Amino acid sequence: MRILVVNPNTTASMTEKAGDAARAVAAPGTHIVAANPAMGPASIEGYYDEALAVPGLLEVIAAHGRAAPGIDGVVIACFDDVGLDAARCLSTVPVIGICEAAMKTATLLGGRFSVVTTMPRSVPALEHLAERYGVAGRCRVRAAGVPVLALEDPASGAMERVRDTIHQAIAEDGAESVVLGCAGMADLARALTAEMGVPVVDGVTAAVKLVEGLAVLGLRTGKTGGYAFPLPKPYAGDMARFAPAPQP
Repeated sequence: MRILVVNPNTTASMTEKAGDAARAVAAPGTHIVAANPAMGPASIEGYYDEALAVPGLLEVIAAHGRAAPGIDGVVIACFDDVGLDAARCLSTVPVIGICEAAMKTATLLGGRFSVVTTMPRSVPALEHLAERYGVAGRCRVRAAGVPVLALEDPASGAMERVRDTIHQAIAEDGAESVVLGCAGMADLARALTAEMGVPVVDGVTAAVKLVEGLAVLGLRTGKTGGYAFPLPKPYAGDMARFAPAPQP
């Protein structure tokens, strides 16, 4: 089995971190391919970055979809679930966003959970996703106040602020589990689970296991409704190379 883990930003160190986290939990025989686009923002912090990350994300997925021996599933390794619906239109294999994977995993581990993310500007987007995924009544989203790229710098103090925010979530929210709201935190879940005394869920690893399960079950993305392949039509200007081609 081959799973494509796509970091929608252009920071290669974050891609490597997500790939390593995915490989640590992948079943024997599962090959993880970690990739990021060559164009787009260096980090995704808010709606503007999210929108401009989508073309590069789709380009990576399309390129790997054309490559042999093929991909059995895709993980979108950004907690905003960037371009998730568009990616599902492009693909027949399962495409899982790490926010949806983590939130739904948390519902299996307890009643209430808290999401600890990076910057306050990310909170509204994640609250909207909690509503979309039907878990808004069970979770609170908190921001640790750290830029995404600070997670790549051990001297930034970002990890200490993340830990402090998790402690607050447990004490003030009654969180029975905690979700790490950024792919840049993918390497922290096991240590934080041991340290905090509650389950700490990382979306990258949760998504990998969901993709493996769906692939083993032989389940694929439905193509009769909203996730149907895009209709062939011309695209103009810089977007011309994204024009949908007729499906075989």
